[in-house]
Amino acid sequence: MPICIICSCEKPDGIFILSEFICDSCEDEMVHTDVMDEKYMFFIHQLKTNLILKNA
Repeated sequence: MPICIICSCEKPDGIFILSEFICDSCEDEMVHTDVMDEKYMFFIHQLKTNLILKNA
């Protein structure tokens, strides 16, 4: 079962971006998080660390 790069949990359903997995619940939360919310920066950090830097 894949491990989500946002929450680090094993989840059965989600999406793969650049061969990295994001679970359905994290994807939904990211899509509905306002850019002014503190959690938004957490998502940006996780994506930058796990997608951009890892696949550079």
